[in-house]
Amino acid sequence: MSPSATTTTPGAAVPAASEVPQKQPWGEVDASAMVKTLVPEADQRPVPAVDDPVRIGQNCTAAHMVQVPWSMETGWGTPVMSPYGKIALEPTASVLHYATESFEGMKAYRGYDNKLRLFRPQLNCARMVKSNARVGLPSFDPQGLLDIITAYISIECRRWLPDQGSNIYLRTAMIGSGCALGINQPPEALFFLFAVLFPQASGLPHPGIKLLASSPEHIRAWPGGFGSAKVGASYGPSMVLHAAAKAKGCSQTLWLFGEDRLVTEAGASNFFVVWKKKNGQGIELVTSSLDTGVILDGITRRSALEIARERLTKEASGKYTSLDALEVVERPFSMDEIVEAHAEGRLVEAFVTGTAMFVTPVSLIHYDDRDINLPMTVTDDGHKIPHAKYSSAIKAWLEDIIYGRVDHEWGYVVEEQ
Repeated sequence: MSPSATTTTPGAAVPAASEVPQKQPWGEVDASAMVKTLVPEADQRPVPAVDDPVRIGQNCTAAHMVQVPWSMETGWGTPVMSPYGKIALEPTASVLHYATESFEGMKAYRGYDNKLRLFRPQLNCARMVKSNARVGLPSFDPQGLLDIITAYISIECRRWLPDQGSNIYLRTAMIGSGCALGINQPPEALFFLFAVLFPQASGLPHPGIKLLASSPEHIRAWPGGFGSAKVGASYGPSMVLHAAAKAKGCSQTLWLFGEDRLVTEAGASNFFVVWKKKNGQGIELVTSSLDTGVILDGITRRSALEIARERLTKEASGKYTSLDALEVVERPFSMDEIVEAHAEGRLVEAFVTGTAMFVTPVSLIHYDDRDINLPMTVTDDGHKIPHAKYSSAIKAWLEDIIYGRVDHEWGYVVEEQ
């Protein structure tokens, strides 16, 4: 049941049931039954300005959160929207011992038309169902989750997202909260949702991020594992190498896999490279394919691929851009291919995509004690930035959608209360 406060653009329906794991017989989440205990606006703390340094810590939360309990005996409970605060857990809670946890990250956007939007949230909701199934957490109708999210932001964003062209990060999570040390599906679980104020993009050209390629002894994900699910167990063990990357002056880890040193993800983002073909016959946009089972089906990744196929290939015939047409390729590719393309002068650019990073160019990859520098250009004011014409075009097209400069089915409009 969709809240009456939510409207969608054509084509924005939640994926069909056949596209997500089958529902479990425990009822569904009912956003229309949400109980609200709200803090009066006069008692809420001031909303930090978009350039306030307090946002840098990424722990400046909005005033409220939503919680929905679940139990194997009674199914889904009543959603409650209440002041943001601590969650109480027993020491024997499943999540504290066996990582029975899943999460999603998305953003709400304040358009230049002052409308509130989400970007393809149906895909996030469907993906969370799949992640839950991977770690034994309960299933739900993706539409029910979307209803909870829209009901929450229709209230919260009126105050906490006032500035046009800005966004606020939304974190949905589910944890096994049942009090049982046995290695079984958690008998109880808790869904919760809250919003966090992130630093806002400056609007200036990005200087590019530096990546540290992982060594063979460090593996983020493997076939048959859970690297394709958005669960905490995929990220916690990566933090040690992330710290090592920071110590070397890099922003993220470029995760490689197997003897062939296949390129998978960059930190918590998907990775793309643009290069000229070896035979000199054109340009390719390449990213790792999903069939390896070791990367996440990122929403921004999927959108970048789809819009690139629509607007950057020969079939587009220059309708959207004057850039040279390219071929969009999803396949396993190795670090050696990047090294070779660099040595032969065929590297055009590289970039990462994700909810937090959005579309961000890469300036350098540190691999086996050497630096692979991506092509750079100099701005009018003398700053060196990555040559990022293709990723800049993709970013601009996506920003037009999320901030309402153009009407598009990927923009999910939410009416505010």
